[in-house]
This record gives sequence, C-alpha cells and structure tokens, in this order.
Amino acid sequence: MSNRTYGFHKASSRFGWQPPFVTGEIWDERVVLGHGAGGRKMHRLIRQVFLRHFGGRTLKRLEDAAVFRSPGRRLGLSTDSYVVQPLFFPGGDIGKLAVCGTVNDLAVMGAIPMQLSVGFILREGLKIETLERICSSIGRMARTVGLEVVTGDTKVIERGTDEGIYVNTTGVGSVPKDLRLGPELIRPGDRLLINGPIGEHEAAVALARGSYRFKGRIASDCAPLHRLTVRLLRAGGVRMMRDPTRGGLATTCNELADACGLGFILDEDAIPVSRSVRAVADLLGIEPLYMANEGKVLVVCAAKSATKLVHEIHRDAKGRNGRVIGEVVSEPQGVWLRTRVGSLRRLIMLEAEQLPRIC
Repeated sequence: MSNRTYGFHKASSRFGWQPPFVTGEIWDERVVLGHGAGGRKMHRLIRQVFLRHFGGRTLKRLEDAAVFRSPGRRLGLSTDSYVVQPLFFPGGDIGKLAVCGTVNDLAVMGAIPMQLSVGFILREGLKIETLERICSSIGRMARTVGLEVVTGDTKVIERGTDEGIYVNTTGVGSVPKDLRLGPELIRPGDRLLINGPIGEHEAAVALARGSYRFKGRIASDCAPLHRLTVRLLRAGGVRMMRDPTRGGLATTCNELADACGLGFILDEDAIPVSRSVRAVADLLGIEPLYMANEGKVLVVCAAKSATKLVHEIHRDAKGRNGRVIGEVVSEPQGVWLRTRVGSLRRLIMLEAEQLPRIC
C-alpha cells in the first residue's frame, strides 16, 4: 500500500535543495484491512472521508450511538456491521455478536434497546443450514434482550473464499429525558472502572480459526450489557461509558482522552487479564490491552461514586470481577500505563489491527 501525504515542505539551504519532509496528514490511497480495525488508520478514514462528507454536529461526537430528540422523547440510534471469521466460535457466533454489539453501543449511551433491523450480505453457495443457525441465534438473543426485529434486507454476491455471510444490525433505543453523559463531563480525579477481564473475545476467535499449533479453552465474553448499564446509571455518578471492542481498552481510553482533553492513567496491577488470555497474547506477540472485547464496559465516574459503582457491577452476572483500573488526570495528557515498578508507559492508539476480522 502506498500513502499520499499533503503538506510537503521543500527546504533550501546554502547546500542547495533538500528532500521534502512531511508537515501534513497522511492520506491513504486504498482501503486495507486496517481501515476497519479501530486504530489510527480507521480514525483517519473517518476524519478524512466520512466526516468530511457527512459531518454534522451529532456525528462529529464520534460516540457509539447517536442520541437525538424526536417529538416528546429522546432516542438512541446505532448501526454496526459484522464480518467475523469463523462464523461460530466458543461463546458465540456472528448472529449473537451482531445483536450484542448493537445493544451494547446503545447501552453505553444510556439507551434502552427497543427495535432492531437486520441486513445480510450472503455469498452464493452458503448453506441454508448455516444461515438458519445464525438466524436462530439472532432471534434467540433478540428475545432475551427484549428487542423486536422490525425490518431487514438481503443481498447475495458472487462466490468467494470465505464462509460468506456478513450481518448489519441497526438498533433504536429510548434514552431517559434527563440523562446526561459525555466527555465534557469528565474531570481530573475521576475513576476508570471495568466489569471484568479483558481480551477474551479476540483470544477466543483467534484460537477458533485453528491456524495455530496450540489450543486453549477460552470463550468469548460476547454478551448484552444493557441491564448492567441501567443499574450503574441508577446508582449515579457515571460521566461516560464505552464498550472497548476493536482496538481494546487502550484504544477506547485514547478516544475518550482525546475527546475530553485530559490524561488517563491505567494501573497495570489492577487491570484484570486471565492467565489464558495472557498466554495467547504472549504466543501471538500481541498486547492484551489492545485485544477486542464484546462483553465489557469501561466506565468513567466521579471519584466519590467509584466504590458504590463497583459494588453495583459485582451484583451483575457480567461483573463479578469488576474493579477500579485507573484515574483521570489533568497532566500528562494522553493514555498512560502505571507499570508494576511505578513508571509510566505511554499507550498510543494502534495504527491498524492486531488480528483482522475479529468482530
């Protein structure tokens, strides 16, 4: 892949012309897998293409769902597409993932999920039995959550090399009239909470591909979080929530730190990572802090509310190992890891993916 750059500066000196150096942004000329991975490459694509052409006030907030007013009420709207390979993995499948992903995008905005649309792009040759299994999973999960599937769409494309089903889900939810969440509410001294161990989804999908010589018993954490988020909002003190999916905890923290203009310090000793996930990460040479999750919520809350909210997290089946993992600071800005020896290590947003097609 080649990159095009804008803003070249031609320096001249008494030694004559010198090579240009880059003073502007990178512009990618072609789409690659990394543009869908949640890292800097994807954020660049959003800024340089989507926001440039679509950018309204709501979209520019770049949150997991849009919250807007309709006559007499506030609604949340979120859409997402799923291309995971393989289609079935320990702890879930592409259908369950599609429902949970959209439910969670709504939930972290404080929305109660109500209706769902489901769109399919199918490859010619896909077994009807496979499609039925996935539709059964979608229907079962929607009923569990209390969602009604109200519309959908199907397109079929030519045969290809993969298993051939891609799912788009769009969800609508009701947002309490007086609820306020957002990066503008975050203050120095706030605490960062998470509801359990990170990296389980990406580790489970990686092992399910069967491309490696080692095996492990890791299940994806894929799960709907709307009941947990309602419990937290009722307890009070929540500034903002996000589900750390693609790009993992470190990327999500970078997005929030950029949005509020403050610093986030994560405590390495406090971040829960299972031994199995750490072993997979070590073997693959990847970092658990950047591994995808599908059943975790990152909560930014007022310091005085942290203990109460951790207690509420523990009361939920999806939060038994929840804890405080860091704090918000005025300086240094950006995202930092306080290591076990007490030093600070910068956690930047990855350029692209660690593993492609994990959600």
